[in-house]
Parts: sequence; structure tokens; C-alpha cells
Amino acid sequence: MAAHMRRRLRRGATTTAVAAAAVAALAASQAPAATLADGSVGSGDPQAAGEDTANGGTDGAATGNSPYYTDLPPLVSPDKPTASNVLPAAGSAEAGIPASVLAAYKQAERTVATTDPSCRLPWQLLAAIGKVESGQARGGRVDANGTASPRILGPALNGQGFALIKDTDGGAYDGDAVHDRAVGPMQFIPSTWASWGQDANGDGRKDPNNIYDAALAAGRYLCANDRDLALSADLDRAVLSYNRSTEYLRTVRSWFSYYQRGTHEIPDGTGTLPSSPSTPSPSPRPGTGSGTGTTPSPKPSPAEPGGTPSPTPSKPGGKPSPDPSKPGGGGSTDPTPKPPTPKPTPPSETLGSLENAGTGPLRATAGQEFDERVSVLARNAAGAPLAKVPVTFTVTGDTGTLFAEGKKTVTVWTGTDGTATAPKLRAGEKAGEFTVTAVAGTGRARTLTYAARVTARQADAIARTDEKALTAAPGEKFADAVTVKATYQDAAAAGVAVTATMVKDRLGAVENDKGPHFEEDADGKPVRTLTTLTTDADGQLRLPEIFADDHEGTYLLRLTTEGGASVVIELTVEAPEEPAPGETTEPGETTEPNEQGEAPTPGETPSAEPTQTPAATKP
Repeated sequence: MAAHMRRRLRRGATTTAVAAAAVAALAASQAPAATLADGSVGSGDPQAAGEDTANGGTDGAATGNSPYYTDLPPLVSPDKPTASNVLPAAGSAEAGIPASVLAAYKQAERTVATTDPSCRLPWQLLAAIGKVESGQARGGRVDANGTASPRILGPALNGQGFALIKDTDGGAYDGDAVHDRAVGPMQFIPSTWASWGQDANGDGRKDPNNIYDAALAAGRYLCANDRDLALSADLDRAVLSYNRSTEYLRTVRSWFSYYQRGTHEIPDGTGTLPSSPSTPSPSPRPGTGSGTGTTPSPKPSPAEPGGTPSPTPSKPGGKPSPDPSKPGGGGSTDPTPKPPTPKPTPPSETLGSLENAGTGPLRATAGQEFDERVSVLARNAAGAPLAKVPVTFTVTGDTGTLFAEGKKTVTVWTGTDGTATAPKLRAGEKAGEFTVTAVAGTGRARTLTYAARVTARQADAIARTDEKALTAAPGEKFADAVTVKATYQDAAAAGVAVTATMVKDRLGAVENDKGPHFEEDADGKPVRTLTTLTTDADGQLRLPEIFADDHEGTYLLRLTTEGGASVVIELTVEAPEEPAPGETTEPGETTEPNEQGEAPTPGETPSAEPTQTPAATKP
């Protein structure tokens, strides 16, 4: 951090008393309302709080435990300037966040919500850390791209009051080729930035001095190790991973709570800077100075009234000081060995998000294979594709759909491009909707759910299998059955649902209320629509018997398949014709009219002509 941003020296009993009063007043005003997780404070040991780390190359602090601002929020709740005319000026000014800085925090929240929604990162936490680390980029002194100008640098981590961290970046980020320094608005040390740096403003560079890049990097760093920042314990661990000091945790928590109750945007460059920057506290090691030639005595932390000295932390890359749990104080005399802090998974190997890798609509006809396959993309905490991640795909639903080899659940590992593709799906015989769920990660798993659908088998054509006329006398049954065949792309369409309806016109918009019908229902009413018909294995369908009522005429039967194919069939109802005069009704019989000109009843023998007896011949 720049020289004017060094940690304030504790100034003896007077300063301690003032700090104690400030903490008490804050508690009374509910300013630092956020509650520390059980075990996070009290012992002075972040490890006792279950602290984990997010930087495998150091002791777990993103900043290398560099100095920070210890100013606490005003003793009043913040509000927008227009909301109250009696707000103290200090409170209103402290609640303001420079426009570019505020935009960067909110953009980082949105980005992380997309790539790692389970983390539930609040932008106010980034604002609290940005306030403590750099006074919101020195009051918003950034250019149009959000880059701090001049750049923000912490003191050299040369072991003189801080950890000894020899140069890791050749001075690329911090301009120091001998020792590392914390860099930028969020104060990342170069070795941490090398793992977690981001390009959030799309300029092709990962710049720790750019507030957009730094805010997104801080957000992803805080979300490491599957943390859920809506949980108090996880939030405490995240803050302690940034700087391993319970004093630091209390200070950040205070500003976090303050910003949660209200803030507003102010112009860049007009933000309030911390009021009392001073020299850093030295390491208590004998013979080690602060860089000024003197070794001041440790003073009580203002966050811990009562005069108990705060021990000095160890720094990444340097020799540990007597107690690595707190910066800026005396050593600990507790001989109890501390368990090693668990080394976190590097961000490049940490699962950050699970995304759809371009899976299209999942639809298939019953019994057929789906054209689309479910595919996902795993990304690491830095947003790059992540290989070797097991992804479990599960089919849920009652359509009978399964993966290849009849499985409902399969596990596939992501490849070098971060993608995993499930085997092909085969649709079951039941039409309807189902889901495919993809799950990756342990602890806080990432889940994607895909909607899918099985449609009934279809036909694109249907026709009668013969051309025979279909006729029946009134009140009689049609002697010939109706048989049709459905096809799809010229192949027999088996298992296709067919609807048969007696209609008034060829469009089939209205069901007929007279004429031919199928069987009668339980109430004795004629049925003129059937919806439970299905083609057989050869695509054929033989309709049930059809009956004529007492109405003569030509009627229409319309058959429609799933898929929209249809055919209209004519049914004729007419009385049989009477035989014409002289027409033979039986072999050897005629229908000559009788004396009255009437045709004899069938089977009746026509009467013979009368025989005349010839007259006697006279002699």
C-alpha cells in the first residue's frame, strides 16, 4: 500500500481508551451488526475459527497480511443524502462509494452469481474489503477504464515489520525486483494475483491496479473452497483468508454491515480517505526494526479493549513470527502447537461453475433415439475450462426414456476442453415430459437441469388398403370393414395413434350427429368418434364395425394420425333397389305382370292364360 496507507500505530492508553469507547459506541448504535461466527474470535487464532486458505503459496492471505486501514464506520447508519437533512456530514460522506468503484463491485457480484451462484457473494463485502485495503481505490482516483492512477502499492515485504516475501514477479506488478508488495485497490500480492488475476473489463489484460479486474478476482478468491457467503461461518473464513487477523475480520465486518444498511454513488476522485494513516507495526523479533531505526512497543488493538497485545503474523515466503494469527503486535507465549492450515485446491483446479455446452431441444418420438445429447461445460474458479471433473447425468420421469444400455444414471468425466457429453437417450413408449439432471462437484455441488419430451409415434400419410365401395341399408351393419395403413417417410408407421370421427364435411371440423356410427355407449347413444386406435406392427389399422341408422345418404368418415396425416372415407346408406318388371329373381322365374299390371310377389307363380275349348264342328 502507498506510504499514506500504512497501518496506524497504537498510541498508548489514551488511544486504547478512545478505541474501546468507539467499539462500545458502535455496538450500541448497531453499526457493526454482522455477527462473527462462533470460534472466529476470542482466542486470537484464525485457525481456531476453522479458517481455510485460498493461496497455496503463502500462509493463506491474499494480501500477504499487508497493513490495512483500521478506521471504523461512523456511529450513525448511512443513508442517501436526499433521505435525511440531519445526517452528519461524515456519515453521508463515508457512505458514498466512487462511481467506477461501486460499478466494479456490482459487476463482480453479477459475474460470480452467474459462474458460482451457490457462493452468494454480496457486493457490499467487496466494498468493505476495498474500504479497509485501499480506501476505495484512494477515494476513487481511477481513470476512465477503472485503473488506479498512480498505481497503489503496499510497503516492501522485506521482513522489516512485515513478512519477508522475496520477489516473485520480477517487479512486473509492483515495480520491485527485490521484494513483493501488495498491489492495487484490493491489495493482492503478485504470487496470489498470478493464480487469481482476472480480466473483467475485457481489455485483454489482468491488471491488479484495475478496479474491475481486482474486484472480480477478490470475489472469486472469497468464494474459494465451496464457501457460501450467506453463511456467517463461511463469510468469516473468507475474510480471514484475505488477511489472517481477527482485528481485520472485525474491521471488515463493521464496514460490511455499514454498507448493507445503505450507500450511494459519488463522483470518482471525491471519496473519503482514512483519517489516520501511519507507519506499520514492526516484527517483534529481536534486532528487527520498522525501517525507521526504532522498534516501538506493541500496543493494544482498538478492536480488543483491555490492553492485550496483538501478536504479529507471519508473511508468505518469510520466517514466521512468534504467532502468525494477528498482525501488528507482540509474540505469543502459548507453546501449544498449531495444526497446519489446510492447503486449498488451486483456483485452476477448483470447480467454479457448470454450464450448458450448447445442448439443443430434447425431443424424440416414442421408441426413437434423441438427436441431441446433453452436454455440459465445467469451468474453474478463474473461469477457464476444467478437465477431469466427474459429471453425473440422471433421467427423471415416467416416459421410460433411458440412456444407452438401459441406464437411468451415468457418470462422464470432462475432457481437456471442460466438456462432458452424456450417452444418447432412447425415448420410451409413453409420451410426455421428463428431465435430465447434470451434477458436478462435492460439498456445494453445481447442478443443471434440462427439460425433455417424448412425443407419440407419428405418420405423414394414411390411406385405405382397398378401393371397395362401403354401403349399408338403413339400420343395417356395413358388410365390409374399413382397413387403413399409416406410413412415415414411406415406411410402415407402427404404434401410431389414430382418431376416427364421423364428420359433416371433409375438413372434419364438426362431428356429425346422424348417419353411420360405431357401437353404442353404455347409455345406448351411438358413438361417432374413437380416440383409442393404434396402428399395428405393419402400420395397419382395421376399424371396429360400423352401423347405419335410418337416415339414407352419403356420409364421411375422417381418420387423423399423430403427426397430422388424414384420410376421408365415404360411407353410403341406401335402401336396396326393387326388381324391375320381367327381371328374374330366381332361376327359371320371371316377373311378368299379372292381369292388373302388377308384378307378382316373389315366389308366386304367375297365373296361366285361360284355355278355350274349341267349338264343335257342325256336320
